[in-house]
Amino acid sequence: MKRFYQQELEDLRTKLILIGEKVNEAAHIAVEGFLENDLEKLSQVIALDNMIDQLEVEIDQASVRYVTLRSPVAMDVRFILVAIKASHDLERAGDEAEKIALQAKKILTKDGVSGETGAIGTMSKIANSMMRDAITALIEEDIELAGEVIARDKEVNKLNKENFKFFSVGPESDKTENATHFQKIFISKSVERIADHAKNLAEEVIYLLTGTQNPS
Repeated sequence: MKRFYQQELEDLRTKLILIGEKVNEAAHIAVEGFLENDLEKLSQVIALDNMIDQLEVEIDQASVRYVTLRSPVAMDVRFILVAIKASHDLERAGDEAEKIALQAKKILTKDGVSGETGAIGTMSKIANSMMRDAITALIEEDIELAGEVIARDKEVNKLNKENFKFFSVGPESDKTENATHFQKIFISKSVERIADHAKNLAEEVIYLLTGTQNPS
């Protein structure tokens, strides 16, 4: 019987890993499609978001079922709480990836090219690495790696502020319309929010392993 309970937790962990991988894939493809003026890649993000939404539902249902039917010990309770919170954070990160794809589609449909992209590409690489490492920290129960993810969030915030200044003045080298500059600000903000959700996931890993919230 104990093995069966353990298998349920492992299945839940597997779904968390999968939703994390799909979110990171969606975020990567969304920004890549924007930078490469690739409408086909942007369309892929919509399908991934639907899969992410379904996985969140499955994780919620499995978590509620486990708590309702079992008598989990303290560590298992923390894991269930983390699973629920993490799936919500990851689903919202998936929503941000979809927002990037939708804004990028508008830009490419209107202007034909993305034009100047500021530090969006660099931000995306950091945010993707944060999400990847946050998922790894959860899988491997690596508290040090979780701390490193949290620390990297500051660099993404800094780059987002630089993007805001850059696009607000409408760089002369950018031949896209002024309205497009504001759409790029929205894209930058969505990348920043994806990094925030990765940070949240890392903080949840720390809570899982220590039973306390990260002071930051």
